[in-house]
Amino acid sequence: MPTSITATTDTTDRLAPVHHRIEVPLPPAQAFELFTAGIARWWPMVSHSCSAERDARVVFEPFVGGRVIETASDGRQHTWGTLTAWQPPGHFAMTWHPGRPEAEATRLDVRFHAIDGGCAIELAHDGWSQRGDGAEAREGYARGWPRVLAELERIAKETA
Repeated sequence: MPTSITATTDTTDRLAPVHHRIEVPLPPAQAFELFTAGIARWWPMVSHSCSAERDARVVFEPFVGGRVIETASDGRQHTWGTLTAWQPPGHFAMTWHPGRPEAEATRLDVRFHAIDGGCAIELAHDGWSQRGDGAEAREGYARGWPRVLAELERIAKETA
C-alpha cells in the first residue's frame, strides 16, 4: 500500500505540518489498539526512543491529560507527550516532546478511518515554531515518520 507525505499550509505556524497516511488491513479498533497499546510491537525503540533500549516500554495513559511514557530497563521514565484528545477507535491527539522540554512540544494528531479492506491511518504533525530548531526538526520528522510507520504497516499485515 502506498505511503505519502503531503505538506499543507498551517495558519498557526510558519512551517507546514507533516502529513502521512498509511493503509492497514485491520479494522479501525484493531489498528487503534495496535498503534497505542501495541506500540512495543512496532515502534523502533533502539533508534527512536529516549533510552535507545530495545527492551524499553511505552505506555499510553488512555485518557485526555494522560501521558505517553517510555520506561527504560533501569526504571527511568521519559514522557513523550500528553494526550489532548482520546476518542478510540477513531482519533487521538497529543503533545510531542520525547527527550525535549515540554515547552518545546509539537503536536500529533492521529485519525483512523474505515476503508474497504481495512483502515486508513492519517497522522498530522505540526507546531514546529515551538522548537528552536523547527525547520530542521520538521525535515527530520518528514523523513522519519514514513520509516517508523512502515513498521506499523508491516506488523499490521502480519496481524491480519
